[in-house]
Formats: sequence, structure tokens, C-alpha cells
Amino acid sequence: MDFHNKKLVIGLIGAGRIGNVHYKNLRRMSDVQLKTICDIRFDDSWKEKYPDVSNFTTNYQEVLSDPNIKAVLICVPTDLHPQIIKDAALAGKDIFCEKPVGFNNKDIIDAFKTVTDQGVKFQVGFNRRFDKSFMRIVDCRNEGKIGRPQILKITSRDPEPPSYDYVAHSGGIFMDMTIHDFDMARFISGNEVKTIFVSGNILIDDKISKYNDIDTAIINLKFSNGMLGVIDNSRQAVYGYDQRIELFGSNGVALAGNVPESELTYASSNGTTRDNPEYFFLQRYNEAYFNELRSFFGAVQGKHKVACTFTDGIKAIRLAEAAKKSYNTGTAVEVRDIYSY
Repeated sequence: MDFHNKKLVIGLIGAGRIGNVHYKNLRRMSDVQLKTICDIRFDDSWKEKYPDVSNFTTNYQEVLSDPNIKAVLICVPTDLHPQIIKDAALAGKDIFCEKPVGFNNKDIIDAFKTVTDQGVKFQVGFNRRFDKSFMRIVDCRNEGKIGRPQILKITSRDPEPPSYDYVAHSGGIFMDMTIHDFDMARFISGNEVKTIFVSGNILIDDKISKYNDIDTAIINLKFSNGMLGVIDNSRQAVYGYDQRIELFGSNGVALAGNVPESELTYASSNGTTRDNPEYFFLQRYNEAYFNELRSFFGAVQGKHKVACTFTDGIKAIRLAEAAKKSYNTGTAVEVRDIYSY
């Protein structure tokens, strides 16, 4: 099949919140056909909810056995990722999988080896790599405008804490929330993190101690090239979704600030006001979600290499594991190799 001239036929496995984000973006792509949605909650009302989808199933194997489906989007709970990844790879499907790629290291490595052995394309859903402002920081670095990078600062604060049920199954703040920032640390710096030291606490809601988690963290990074980094996380920024990155170097600094609700600035004798940052991640990163799928489909069609690989996904997990160990032990922790578990 010539995918340059015909629609790319895909399947969606998991139609929860993030699956629906991707569905809405797929409707904007005239060269991609979403043929089948798989979700255990499917009922007949979904045929009206998704009028442009021809097939529905509660068994993902039906998606994988369809010879017309070239690629699948995996948007199910994290603990289900490794097995579905393996099955999809063995079925010869190219794979887009939401982060993280799994919780159990043996299962993750088994899935990684299966994907590698089968030679299918695989992209991890770290959408922030596709935010245009963050991409420009990387451009500045690659163009030599930063000079020698010396300090990386990442601020990542949610507008409100997640539900207790979510916390119970999320894998903890480092695996759920900070994992995006760990990926950005590697992406923005172009270097690997060597050691991590974490200070953390519960400063928002004491009840999450029940889940062996925290809601506030400062994470110090030391990179393989000697540069330093810091990530600050909070589960509750009352003014909105606080997302800022700064890369400082010998020749200058590149900063990407928050995206406000509007660009209006109002000034009077009483002072000057500006709108707060957009409140929700689906607002802040709406176009990034679109761009990451476009990048994945371009890789499937052979236009370029996959932009965020399985290896990238595992390296982010290794950083999350090191952060948790550092918090638990109160010491700096060296980041492990991707194959270790």
C-alpha cells in the first residue's frame, strides 16, 4: 500500500480522556482514517458519539488482527501497556503509546525487545517535545546561541491535585507528573542526567500520605557534561497551569514562559494586570498533542525517524526511579542503565 497517496488506517485502543484528545485531533487529519476503537466500556451509544468510526470492539486483539490497520494508538492504563505493546509488535503494527511505557521493569524490557526484534516503529507520548516554544529552546541550543549550556530550570506545577483514586494508581508523582519533566530535561539539554537529588514533602493535602506519595518536590540534576539542572513540582498552583523552562549558558539564555488565557494586558492608575496561565493541560498543550501525532504518522509513512523512541521512554522511567530512591534515602542517586531492573 502506498501510504503517501492513500489514507493511513489506524486503530485506537483505549478511549478515555487522553484517547478522546487524540480522537478529536485525528478528525483534523484528512490523510488518516480511524477505523476501529477498542474500549471495555463500549456500548451502542458510542456509534453516535464517534460517527466517523466504522468498527468498535472490547477486545484489542480484533484491532491487531485487522490487516488494513497499519498503526495503533495505545491509551489504556499504564499497567496494561507492555502486554499490548508486545502483541501489537508481533502483529506487525506500528505503535504510539502513552507515557509511561509501563511500571514493571521486566515487562517493559520484554516489550522493548519485542518491538526491536519485530522492527516496527514505536513512539512514546511525551507531547511536550512538540510544544513550539520548547522546540525553539532546542533550536537556540543547536544553533549555538546558548553557547555552553550551564543551567536548566524547569517549573511544572498543576492547577489542582488529582483525585485520590488517580493517585492510588498513578505510580507516584515522579512516575506520573515529573516523568514529563525528566523527558524534557534530556530533550532540552541534549544530554543525559547522571545523578539526581530530591527534596520533597506533603504541603497541600496530608491525605495523600496514605498512598505513599508527596505533592511538592525540588529535584536537582547533574548532567553527564557537567551542567546543572533543577525541576520544581507542585500539585497545586492556584493561579493556573504553570509551565516554564529556562536554558542558561555562556552566550545567553532561552526562556519559554506560560501561555496566558489571553494576551490582554490592562493598565490603569491602580496598576497593571494580565490574565493568568491557561488552567488545564489540555488547553496548554492542545497543539502539542496534535503535532506529536502528525510526527508519529510521518514516521510511519517513512518521511522521517521517530521523534521520541522507546529508549527515550525507558530513560525517563529510569530518572523517575532514581528520583523516588533519592527521596526515600535522602541521598544523591546515580541513574541506572535502561536495561537494568
